[in-house]
Amino acid sequence: MKLPQRLWIWVFLGLLALVVLGMVLQAIQQLQWTLSTWLPYWMVGPLMLIMLAALVVALAQVGWPWLRRLRQGGTMGPGKSAPAAVPSSRREAAQRNLGSIDRTLAQVRDAVEREALRQERQRMEAELERGDLVIVVFGTGSTGKTSLIRALLQELVGEVGAPMGSTTAATRYRLRLKDLPRAVILEDTPGILEAGREGRERERVARELAARADLLLLVLDGDLRASELEVFEALAGLGKRLLLVLNKCDLRGEEEERRLLALLRQRCAARLGPEDVIPASAAPQSVPMPGGKPLQPEPEVEALLRRIAAVLHADGEELIADNLLLQCRRLSQASQDLLDRQRRSDAGTIVDRYMWIGAGVVMVTPLPGIDLLATAAVNAQMVVEIGRVYGVSLSRENAQDLALSVGRTLAGLGLIKGGVGLITSALSLNLPALVVSRAVQAVSAAWLTRVAGRSFITYFRQNQDWGDGGLQEVLQREYDLNQREGMLRRFLETALSRVVEPLQQRQARRLPPRPGPRGAGAEGDRGNPGR
Repeated sequence: MKLPQRLWIWVFLGLLALVVLGMVLQAIQQLQWTLSTWLPYWMVGPLMLIMLAALVVALAQVGWPWLRRLRQGGTMGPGKSAPAAVPSSRREAAQRNLGSIDRTLAQVRDAVEREALRQERQRMEAELERGDLVIVVFGTGSTGKTSLIRALLQELVGEVGAPMGSTTAATRYRLRLKDLPRAVILEDTPGILEAGREGRERERVARELAARADLLLLVLDGDLRASELEVFEALAGLGKRLLLVLNKCDLRGEEEERRLLALLRQRCAARLGPEDVIPASAAPQSVPMPGGKPLQPEPEVEALLRRIAAVLHADGEELIADNLLLQCRRLSQASQDLLDRQRRSDAGTIVDRYMWIGAGVVMVTPLPGIDLLATAAVNAQMVVEIGRVYGVSLSRENAQDLALSVGRTLAGLGLIKGGVGLITSALSLNLPALVVSRAVQAVSAAWLTRVAGRSFITYFRQNQDWGDGGLQEVLQREYDLNQREGMLRRFLETALSRVVEPLQQRQARRLPPRPGPRGAGAEGDRGNPGR
C-alpha cells in the first residue's frame, strides 16, 4: 500500500534524527574525554550538563517554529492568516456570503440603500430555510402561460385566451408531485416583449422573478424569433436550469411539430439538451361534432410533467442550493458595488481637496521648474487618506515611496510636460501676461494631482494592485480620461474661480496706482492765468 507523502517525510526526519543523535553522542563522549584531561574530574559532569542544556535550548529556538509550520501544512508569512476552510456545502457557502454582506452593510452610510439591501438580505436568509421548489413560467403574453399552468394544476387558475398584457403581476400556485418531499410553486409572470412603459415595467418584474427561481420554463408558440432568442440567451445566462416548452402543438400537424422541435433543439443545442425542449398543448381547440356538442380534448402536458418531475427528483436539492448560492453571491456583489461607490466618492473628495491645496501652495510659492511639479502632483498624506478609505493602513514612509514612484512615472512618461503644455494652451489665451506663469504652474499642479490621485484610487480599488498593464498603463489611462474635452472644461471652470481669479485680484492690489490724464492733478488746480 502506498504511504502518504506526509508519512514519508516523518520517516525521513526520524532517520535523520537518529543519525544526528549518534553523531552528537559521539561528539559528547569525545568532549568528555578531552575535558577530563584538562579539568578535575568533579568539574566535568556539571560543565557537560550546562553545555547540553544550552544546545537543547538553541535547537528548540530554531527547530520548533519550523516544525509547527510543517504540522499546520505550510508556512504563513507575517500578516497573513490561515486560509479559510472550504465550505462543506452550497448552503454553508451561501451562509458565509450572508455574513460578508453584514460586514459590508456595516460600512455603508446611505440609509435608504442600506435598508433596501438589508431587507433583501433578510429575504435571502428566509430563502435558506424555505422548503418549496420555485418554478417560474416565462414567455410573451400570447404563448399561453396561464393556460399551461392551469393544465399542470388540473384546475382553473386564470382566464384562458386573455388578451396580451392582462397578467400584470406575478401569481403563485402551489402543487405536489408524487414522491417529491418538497412542494412545488408555479409562478406565472407578466408577459414580456410588450410595448410601452407599463410593458417594460412588467418585463422588469418578470426578470427579477426569474432571477430568484430554482427552475425556469420558457414558453413559446412557434420558432424563436429574434427578440425571443435574446430573452432565451438572457435566461440561460442566469445560471439556472431551463426548460423550453413548445406550446399550442394542437394547431399544427405532427410533421410540422417534429420540424419545429428539431429546429428549436438545434438552435438551443449550446444551452439545452434535446430532452429539455418539450412539446405541449395546454388548451387544445375544441373539435366540432355534427349534430352535437363540440368535443373539448384534454390538455397534452404529460411529457412536460414527466420532465419536470424527473428534473426535480434528480436535481431538486441541487437546484435549490445552486439558486441560493447564486442569489447570495449576487446580493454580496450588489453590496460590494454600493460600498465601492461610496468609497470612490469619499476618495474623490480627498483628491479634490489635495489638488486645490497643492495649487494653493504653488500659487503662493512658485516652483522653479516644471520637473518639481511631480512633487506637487503627488502627496503622501493624500495616499494615506485614500488608503484609509479602502481599509488599508499605510505608514508615512510607504505612502511616500508610493507617491514618489507615481511622480517619477509621470515624469518618465512625459505626462508632466504634456500636462503643463495642455494647461498652458488652455489658459494663456485668456489671461494677462502678468499672471499666466503662476496660474499655469498652480493649475497644472492641481490637474496632475488629480491624475495621480485618481490613479491611487484605481490601485486601492484593485486591492493594492496596478493590474496587468502596471502603473504606466493606469497613469496613461487617467491622463487620457482627464484631458477629454468635457472633463477638462469642467476642471478649468473650477480652476478659474479657485486659482486664476484670486491671482488676478492679488496682482491688481500689488500694481501701483494708474496716473491720471496729462494736465490733471495739482497743476489743474492752478486755473488759467490768462483768464
